[in-house]
Amino acid sequence: MTSTVPPPPPQGPIPGAPGPTGRVGLDPGAVPADNRFVNADLLPVPLERRRWTTYNFAALWVGMAHNIPSWLLASGLVALGMDWKQAVFTIALANLIVLGPMLLTGHAGPKYGIPFPVLARASFGLRGANLPALIRAAVACAWFGIQTWIGGVGIFTLLGKIFGGWAKASEIGGQPWTLWLCFVLFWALELAIIYRGMDALRRFENWAAPFVIVGAVVLLVWIAVKAGGFGPLLDQPSKLGWGREFWPVFFPSLMGMIAFWATLSLNIPDFTRFGAGQRAQVRGQALGLPTTMTFFALLSVLVTSGSQAVYGEAIWDPVQLVARTDNVFGLLFGLVTVLVATVSVNIAANVVSPAYDLANLAPRLISFRTGALITGVVGVVIMPWKLTETPELYIFTWLGLVGGLLGTVAGILIADYWIVRRTVLDLPDLYRPGGRYWYVNGWNWRAVLAFAVGGVLAIGGSHSAPGEGPFPADGIVPFLKPLADYGWAVGLASSLLLYAALSGRSDVTPEPASGPAAR
Repeated sequence: MTSTVPPPPPQGPIPGAPGPTGRVGLDPGAVPADNRFVNADLLPVPLERRRWTTYNFAALWVGMAHNIPSWLLASGLVALGMDWKQAVFTIALANLIVLGPMLLTGHAGPKYGIPFPVLARASFGLRGANLPALIRAAVACAWFGIQTWIGGVGIFTLLGKIFGGWAKASEIGGQPWTLWLCFVLFWALELAIIYRGMDALRRFENWAAPFVIVGAVVLLVWIAVKAGGFGPLLDQPSKLGWGREFWPVFFPSLMGMIAFWATLSLNIPDFTRFGAGQRAQVRGQALGLPTTMTFFALLSVLVTSGSQAVYGEAIWDPVQLVARTDNVFGLLFGLVTVLVATVSVNIAANVVSPAYDLANLAPRLISFRTGALITGVVGVVIMPWKLTETPELYIFTWLGLVGGLLGTVAGILIADYWIVRRTVLDLPDLYRPGGRYWYVNGWNWRAVLAFAVGGVLAIGGSHSAPGEGPFPADGIVPFLKPLADYGWAVGLASSLLLYAALSGRSDVTPEPASGPAAR
């Protein structure tokens, strides 16, 4: 039914107030089963199934942070002229900053048991939530393909050392058929794990996290023994210093490091909805994200320093470094470590979210598992082997755009949940047309306007050096060019303030309701 004005909100308290544990459940029959905005994967996780502990969340982050792209972050900063201390400092600060919105958006998970696209319905409307959900899904599908290709190349490289002539196989589409085989098998393995559901993912992350840490430490010990210590890189001075030349590099780099996990700052409710309580998700994320990323960056620098001492050159890619050994056991161990590390991050960061996001688009037709399979197919269709050929255009430029847009969405979610609604949601109405979150035909124009304005401010000044990207050298909108290097922060702050100002006082009331939902 089309309407020109939003229906008046129901009067009275919000159904389903939190009980002593601070968690809210959904009354049986509160939402009709034939509702077009409902399927089993989008409904709140039952209270008895919310059992992820602090360790589960910490292990999730350890598993996601320990991967090849994370390892290469420090190398990219050193290549820009930073020394190892500046690179590690930048990464540590970025992850402390992004932890803030991560915890704020993650709060709704343990409390209401809902995934990110359902949380977005409170601010964007039941239909409007598809806008941020599809943006997040598109980003995740692209990253899934890229990570799968990187993992496949890593497996191909290490197997090539074990089986002579592996890399000289006949080519198909410009690549050895053996490389395509590694890519397809790795792709199938990822989908097989996620197809078994979130409990299977939790169990996988629980043992994958310590295994990857052990693998990284073994690599450190191995290179230290061969090098006789670490020195060349750690003694190398910064090319930028701490003065005028440092800050113009530092701030864009900081935004890039934030953008690396900006995706998860939106869809972290997809995981925290399984949490046993707020303490579990807060402690688990605080212990897992900033500490792990900082440790991994430091580990990357130390190992690379050792490689320079041993081989006379800094080898930043751990796959290429492991491939230098002729020890079969070492190669096999490195192969398994690369496989586990890439699977753990790719499934958690790049499959879970689009699976829920696509299910939100058509709940009757798309389940979580179907959404995961669609993600896997799209990740191949985008031809990630082409994306990785031109990093200036598809990775670095794209990462800045992604950070700006996702920061804008995060600002709206935080403003709505914390400022406008004070963390009080009407759980049944998140699934019912005509309720509190129906707005105008399923869309909240305030959120759309805040997203548009924040998005323009965040990415409108995007610019590229001549011949190195798709944007004009002076920026798409020249007077916004100074904001381009701060895209994530600009998007988050501007959308948060504008949405809060447009929304004014919320129509919700904090008086608790009684009943079986409040437990």
